[in-house]
Amino acid sequence: MNRFVMDMRKTGNPVAVTRRHALGIGAALSGGALLIGCSPSSLGKVMAFGAKNDFGAFGPFIKVGPDGTVTVVSKHIEFGQGSHAGLAAIAAEEMDADWDKVRVEQSPANASAYANTGFGMQGTGGSSAISNSWMQLRNAGSAARAMFVQAAATTWGVPAKDITVRNGVVSHVASGKQAHFGELLTAAAKVPPPQKPALKDAKAFTLVGTDRVRRKDSQAKSTGTARFTQDVQLPNMLTAMVAHAPKFGATVASFDATAARQTPGVVDVVQIPSGVAVIAQNTWAARKGRDALAVKWDDSKAEKRGTDQLRAEWTALAADKAPADSKLKWLAVESRGDAAKTASDPAVVETTYDFPFLAHATMEPMNCVAIVNGHSVKLLSGSQIPTLDQLNTAKIVGNLPGAIEIETLFAGGSFGRRANFQSDYVAECVHIAKHVGGGRPVKLVWTREDDMHAGYYRPLVHHAVRVTVDKDGYPAAWRHRIVGPSLQKGSPMGGGGLDASLVEGCKDSPYLKATPVVDVQAMQPDIGIPVLWWRSVGATHNAFVMEHTIEQLAKKAGKDPVDYRRALYTKAGADQHLAVLNLAAEKAGWGTPAPAGWTRGVAVHESFGSVVAQVAEVKMVNGEPRVGRVVTAIDCGTAVSPDQIAAQMEGGTCYGLSAALFGKITLKDGQVEQNNFDGYRVLRHNEAPTVETYILPSSDPPSGVGEPGTPVIAPAVANALLAMGQPATTSLPFVKT
Repeated sequence: MNRFVMDMRKTGNPVAVTRRHALGIGAALSGGALLIGCSPSSLGKVMAFGAKNDFGAFGPFIKVGPDGTVTVVSKHIEFGQGSHAGLAAIAAEEMDADWDKVRVEQSPANASAYANTGFGMQGTGGSSAISNSWMQLRNAGSAARAMFVQAAATTWGVPAKDITVRNGVVSHVASGKQAHFGELLTAAAKVPPPQKPALKDAKAFTLVGTDRVRRKDSQAKSTGTARFTQDVQLPNMLTAMVAHAPKFGATVASFDATAARQTPGVVDVVQIPSGVAVIAQNTWAARKGRDALAVKWDDSKAEKRGTDQLRAEWTALAADKAPADSKLKWLAVESRGDAAKTASDPAVVETTYDFPFLAHATMEPMNCVAIVNGHSVKLLSGSQIPTLDQLNTAKIVGNLPGAIEIETLFAGGSFGRRANFQSDYVAECVHIAKHVGGGRPVKLVWTREDDMHAGYYRPLVHHAVRVTVDKDGYPAAWRHRIVGPSLQKGSPMGGGGLDASLVEGCKDSPYLKATPVVDVQAMQPDIGIPVLWWRSVGATHNAFVMEHTIEQLAKKAGKDPVDYRRALYTKAGADQHLAVLNLAAEKAGWGTPAPAGWTRGVAVHESFGSVVAQVAEVKMVNGEPRVGRVVTAIDCGTAVSPDQIAAQMEGGTCYGLSAALFGKITLKDGQVEQNNFDGYRVLRHNEAPTVETYILPSSDPPSGVGEPGTPVIAPAVANALLAMGQPATTSLPFVKT
């Protein structure tokens, strides 16, 4: 969802969703009926039809109990990133609430009240949870505090300016009067909330930016009381599994359910748009029943190409060897200077890079519970984009989107997977529950194999780079071609023109800003395999290409790679990059010998408004790179929760390292070859590095944290391998078997 990420660092305001985007949402998701002509400003109003908006006195984000407990309502899902604590802390800081008495509650699906102001709809993504809510929750908390202060002033007959609030206790020192929030609740609820509440100076923060901001869900998740979709058990609930086509784009030609229906516990078998569903009393019966199905598939319109063929096609396109009948065209990304004049200059680096499909591989496979009774629907799921799930569900059952009730539960990871425009697994569950009807709950369960085969991968991408240098060894001309499918193709966000996510991290790179002649173009071939954003999206490949190319240039110039980057950042005016690079280099001991047997590599990248630098210590173990220590420096604006920022740097680093070392989805004749973690290897505990995190002090508004730690580790490792004498890395993963 990075296309909607808030540019908080420069403007403090969200990037506006265009009218074209909103029209696309209406046309594609409504079947041309529900939202045609919907503008960005009216999308929330349209979604409000059927929604409940009876909030309490303190608005949609704050609730206060009689005992003084403060509940902060989060419009963003918690699926492991830990943002609930930071969101609560923002409001609690302005309220001066007692942190020990602050709770977090997940909001209902209601875009009119809980829209992500950068998306134009309710949803979590693009590392925007904290940045998107920063001013919203500060204002909500400050307004609530002002209401309690005024209530106390009126009740005690004292000036409001003489009242203080600390840890949820309202006090008037001169008279000795004090009361906690709960004791003033009735009076405060009658006070009109201020329209422009006074916000604290950051220097007065006592909670935000401290290690007191720790997760509120740790105990529940440690004891198993936290509720995930798989935990849902409802009276008379059925369980369903779906037989999906082995090739993307294939459909059901016919099926024989005789044996499946004879399986003990199987209740029904029904064809739905995505395959054949087996409905049973429990998961085991549903699985055994599905195994007994005999399905014939029509793959006449299926994607039959394998990854080797696709990679060869992408490579040919990058070399301007497209088929004669091809309608594909190059799209301009960035251009400066006269590229034609430098085309014949000798290249110092001329290479290609290949990146595989990647699965999200969340620890909790996709699942959903749906209850359908006529046009009435309730969903229980880890809904990442509730508005899309409401729209897609409404289309199936024939109801207003705002009337679709969603109880958003904890989710065991997403990394982008739960946020696709089709609501694929949710729609599947709704189709099945609609067939069952009568308000009987249906839980859709996907196995790991279902999840691995379902697509929505990080796309296969190819880069071709040619760089010439000046007399000092710095880039003089940079020619760059990027080939990969658009994530927007066929989506309600429109498929025409350049998909910015394909080129993010390359476009506007400080290295390009420091280069006199730049010619960057992209091509977006069609593909029959569903592709989707994957943690840090385009940065997953562009960061690698830019950083590893720069490393090769530094080596050819005989310059220290940190000094080489410093010179380019200075020339480009990239102060944030320079600051985090210097911090990481200092903390890693750059310039001093690495521990015996280890080699250091460095990389720097900006994504989602934050800049991350990493220094990785690497050695080869049994022919595979092993990373022992990673020093990370980040500039993410105001650090709401330093502890959680460190956790995200650790998790993002390990997630990125896992993909860089082992991650790849391959297809043969259109069929996915990986089934489970035996074929899709992931990083193990004994392979995980020690990650040190250092946060650059800043008074800027918060920027992204959940994703920026992911794309930097792969080039840092590649650069360490280059430093130890290994050849340049031109394809991932590092481990080829």
